[in-house]
Amino acid sequence: MGTIVALLIWGAIYSQLIPFSDLLVALVAVDHDSPLGEALSFFAYDTPKVLMLLTLVVFAMGVVRSFFSAEKTRALLAGRREGAGNILAAALGIFTPFCSCSAVPMFIGFVSAGVPLGVTFSFLISAPMVNEVALGLLFGLVGWKVALTYLAFGLFVAIAAGWVIGKLHLEGWLEEWVRNLRGNVAELPQESLTAVDRIQAGLEAVRDIVGKVWPWIIMGIAAGAFIHGYVPSDLLASVMGRGAWWSVPAAIVIGIPMYSNAAGTIPVVQALLAKGAALGTVLAFMMSVIALSLPEMIILRKVLSLKLIAVFIGVVATGILAVGFLFNAFFS
Repeated sequence: MGTIVALLIWGAIYSQLIPFSDLLVALVAVDHDSPLGEALSFFAYDTPKVLMLLTLVVFAMGVVRSFFSAEKTRALLAGRREGAGNILAAALGIFTPFCSCSAVPMFIGFVSAGVPLGVTFSFLISAPMVNEVALGLLFGLVGWKVALTYLAFGLFVAIAAGWVIGKLHLEGWLEEWVRNLRGNVAELPQESLTAVDRIQAGLEAVRDIVGKVWPWIIMGIAAGAFIHGYVPSDLLASVMGRGAWWSVPAAIVIGIPMYSNAAGTIPVVQALLAKGAALGTVLAFMMSVIALSLPEMIILRKVLSLKLIAVFIGVVATGILAVGFLFNAFFS
């Protein structure tokens, strides 16, 4: 009953966000149609909207994720062959979002369970890039077509990149101490959670995830507000439009050194699309920020050799390039 009441309150508040944001902008006494007014309006509306959507999505998927613990995920993937294993790993990544800080322990756990290297990479690409936060916020902010497009192409990149890496047979490029763990499968604990336990898991996910990512959300919304208010549409369309062949590789290069998460990039994506940027270019930028971030590469260096990291970046970047070019050519 408490959960239902909370959802009703959430819906009532969410329905009043537009008049609330208009009131806040009016209190500042700036011209609503000026660049500053448009930027403030974007920020005042999107900040509570994104945070509320994020809280709802994280709670719901926290409950779902209670059925997909790290141990169960590892058990499902252990012994899977490449191909079907890559598909399953990428699909599981949607429901088990792990950030960069979780990459190393998850990687070690998968390796010790005997999960093939290519299957492991499919999961590690999909988990941060194609997760419930990205899909939920994309659906809420820019519509179901963009959300489904991101889902389809994100899964494609995760599956294809993992399959290619697996076919290269690069297990010898793992760090030696990681190679020594292969085959050491630990006994997995049995779990039996009640409905109350799963609701509690959703609340804990909200405290943990929203509590950690809200500063990145605010920074992303601030960047989106600046783009929305001050960046001319013609300039942005010329730089990130489908007519500029170099826009997709440039978007990937720009995205790699950035550190953000799916939730933090969505407001920027929203603002770029509103200004006329090509969808394929924007998706390529978003994917590179999430899947190829420099901080994650630094963390993965603990378990991967520099050669394997270079192969990982090259294969994933090639997949993202294909997504950007194909989408701009046929769907923009």
